[in-house]
Amino acid sequence: MYFTDRGIEELEDRRGEEEVSLAWLADRLRAFVDAHPEHAGAADRFATFLARDDADDE
Repeated sequence: MYFTDRGIEELEDRRGEEEVSLAWLADRLRAFVDAHPEHAGAADRFATFLARDDADDE
């Protein structure tokens, strides 16, 4: 397990049963970048990863 997996595990444990919209996720990513601007690049890459369907790569 990577160190970063701990946060993923916590997310799944705390909120795994919830349903959220992509608009909610985008809002949370914006709030994260506002609080941690040094991670804006990673958040942007993550958002792009989520936005693109695997079929887009073919």
